[in-house]
Amino acid sequence: MTDGTVFLGTSEKREELFLKLANRHGLITGATGTGKTVTLQILAEGFSAAGVPVFAADVKGDLSGISREGEPKDFLLKRAKKIGFDDYNFEAFPTIFWDLFGKQGHPIRTTITEMGPLLISRLMGLTDAQEGALNIAFRIADEEGLLLLDLKDLRAMLSELANRGSKLTTDYGNVNSRTIGAIQRRLIVLEEQGGENFFGEPALDIKDLMRTTRDGRGFINILAADELMQSPQLYATFLLWLMSELFEEMPEVGNPDKPKLVFFFDEAHLLFNEAPKSLLTKVEQVVRLIRSKGVGVYFVTQNPLDVPDTVLAQLGNRVQHALRAFTPRDQKAVKAAATTFRQNPKFDTEEVITQLGVGEALVSTLDLKGVPSMVERTLIRPPSSQMGPVMPAERTQSVKNSPVYGMYDEGVDRDSAYEKLRVKAEKIAEQQAAAAEAKEKAKADKAAAKKTSSRSKGRSRRTDSATDRFVKNIASTVGRQVGNMLVRNSGSIVRGILGSLLKR
Repeated sequence: MTDGTVFLGTSEKREELFLKLANRHGLITGATGTGKTVTLQILAEGFSAAGVPVFAADVKGDLSGISREGEPKDFLLKRAKKIGFDDYNFEAFPTIFWDLFGKQGHPIRTTITEMGPLLISRLMGLTDAQEGALNIAFRIADEEGLLLLDLKDLRAMLSELANRGSKLTTDYGNVNSRTIGAIQRRLIVLEEQGGENFFGEPALDIKDLMRTTRDGRGFINILAADELMQSPQLYATFLLWLMSELFEEMPEVGNPDKPKLVFFFDEAHLLFNEAPKSLLTKVEQVVRLIRSKGVGVYFVTQNPLDVPDTVLAQLGNRVQHALRAFTPRDQKAVKAAATTFRQNPKFDTEEVITQLGVGEALVSTLDLKGVPSMVERTLIRPPSSQMGPVMPAERTQSVKNSPVYGMYDEGVDRDSAYEKLRVKAEKIAEQQAAAAEAKEKAKADKAAAKKTSSRSKGRSRRTDSATDRFVKNIASTVGRQVGNMLVRNSGSIVRGILGSLLKR
């Protein structure tokens, strides 16, 4: 790396990415086994060495080796010599391991309230009607000061919504109990996928993803995603939530000399697959605006066609590894990938994409004027850290030495919607029991009154009438007491572009 750049490799010249333009986002594409992970690794190394924190999902487990010093193997030394990488050395990089399931790193959690109804709906694959009902649940929870922290809170809130359905129609529209039941069933599926591990407290503070070491290197945050990938919807929604959190919580910085954070979104096609147009529009908006917060977003996927054109147009720094062209569909993909580059008259880009070897790529980065450079056939530099995964014992040791050790490892379950609604239900049950008892007493009094004199009977009739009115009043007000028995928030709830809670 030279001042102000990240060294990528060598074509006929050094290919470098300017840190000042690194927040203009990027794209790493190529077929399986062509070297995408190593490219991600050397970019993360370069950013870390420049003092830029990194967040990346480790889909196969290979990226964990970045926490260990590499070994001087012959093929690495040969590649370094071939590309003129004279100051090539081996080193480990500061790493924090995270895991939604808490097995291979520190747990990452957020709350239901913070994620918001839009992303929760995306996560559970809800229909429009179900998403509408969920929005009503969030609206009522926000208005009545009910914290939705974990899945049991949301389940309790949905049950409350079903019980109050007929009383909410005027203000919020029809709430169908069958719709609520369908959402509850989707919650069970989410729970089985491991969603209960993700929702709860302590919630992640994004500042802990932006740490630097005492010597000024940026921490590389690695999310263990090999198990998480078995639930692709949870994986994609989590990363989308994290990106939206960065956008909503970080201050405007304009065009800094280097990014505040670089975010790698591996298996990016999962974000866009079957996503509704409304969500894609919001994702495009976040990608467009987040660069002013000093965040660079780098999508990693097999082909540029995996990314919508509106998002693709915003990805200025690109590394294209080899693609295969065995079928007409493959050939179309190759052609599409070739057209995304500024063409080099020295070679046919479309033809070269199918000829690239492992560790070789077509590279185009933004120059200091923000203009894409002419695409160059490039030998990617070898990594300085270990290629391949670390041993479990090494990972465990890294977790124990982490600067966030002990901050997220134990969950907290404080009073929230579930507990408050349970207390309210108990009070209602007590009131219903008292009303029933009063009604039985009224019946007994009425029977006894028949045996008294007509004068006493007249007085008793008037008394019983008053008692009846009292009992009926209790019974009729039970259903109206739901909101009155809860403490309301002192302030209003404000949500961002993707519906996540704004904390400021």
